[in-house]
Amino acid sequence: MSNITAANKAQITPAEVQAHATTLFADGAVWLRTNWLAILIAVGVAAAIWLALHGLRRLGMRLCRNEPGPAGWRTVIGRAIARTGNVFITMTAAQLVTGYADAPPSVATTIHFLFTVAAVFQAAVWAREIILGAVEARTGTDDHAALGTAMGLIRVLVTFALFAIALVVVLDNLGVNVTGLVAGLGVGGIAIGLAAQGIFADLFAALAIIFDRPFRVGETVSYDQTTGSVERIGLKSTRIRATTGEERVISNKNLLDKEIRNITQRSYRRGTFTLSLVYETPAELAERVPAILKELVEAQGLRFNHAGLVNFAPNTLEFEVEFDSRSPLADVLFEKRHKLGIAILGRFAQEGISFADPILAHTPPSPRG
Repeated sequence: MSNITAANKAQITPAEVQAHATTLFADGAVWLRTNWLAILIAVGVAAAIWLALHGLRRLGMRLCRNEPGPAGWRTVIGRAIARTGNVFITMTAAQLVTGYADAPPSVATTIHFLFTVAAVFQAAVWAREIILGAVEARTGTDDHAALGTAMGLIRVLVTFALFAIALVVVLDNLGVNVTGLVAGLGVGGIAIGLAAQGIFADLFAALAIIFDRPFRVGETVSYDQTTGSVERIGLKSTRIRATTGEERVISNKNLLDKEIRNITQRSYRRGTFTLSLVYETPAELAERVPAILKELVEAQGLRFNHAGLVNFAPNTLEFEVEFDSRSPLADVLFEKRHKLGIAILGRFAQEGISFADPILAHTPPSPRG
């Protein structure tokens, strides 16, 4: 980013700093006496540039406020522009007019260096706002509780990484040997990662849940032998209120390693009836059973899938009917299934179709003597 020569990037000592300050003061005094008119014009131009950049920053603020609905890319870009600092604006204006004012090398070098420092840290601020804004835009507005839990840590990690890079760039421009610093940061990061790999595994699993959204807070899920409502998605674990009342806590990594069924996201519920009829049922009447069942299923507002004879049991003819409720709610299926069962009882009685005795239906035939 900087055009500083190799000589300027040599190790800086206090004596060199003092000598540079003395030269800067002397050259600046001479420059002000001999080029005061050009300096005044340059100051006017710099003020115009400063006002224009402030106008762009106000435009970014309006973009943040005016976009309706969830945060989109316009809001993200506007938020980044709104974070433009006064130091960067001032040094940008000074850098742009330095050549016009015919500044001496010591003054031009100082302004260029200060502009470089301001630009590096301003770029880190812009990158942070864009990354965090992209995270919020990706997750949307449905998971504020879960996102709020993770967003603080995400902000700390992103800020630390970006400003660490900015600091290394600035130190490199100051002539500091940053090789050891970069190596130390790398080794330290590896050591921390190995020591806290379990915590980081659950953390990244939490971020995967928030970003990929296999389920959300309030939805009902099922995994292993547990079915319940998601109450909280934390950084380390997810809490699920089981249908039996107790709270189940499972680490995020272990939860994602399992097959999860999101019951809330189902578009329908499926039900079945198994009907045991006596062997004395005439074949012609048994053949009509699927059509009768289809008529009764559709009369209840259910979607008919299939029905028919499925098994010759020892003492009964077993028919099965399968149907779907168009509502994902379990209570709706339960009510319609109940009404369908009552309708089957009444219709079979009218048609003269007899059910097998429940005891005989579950009793194996006696062995022949």
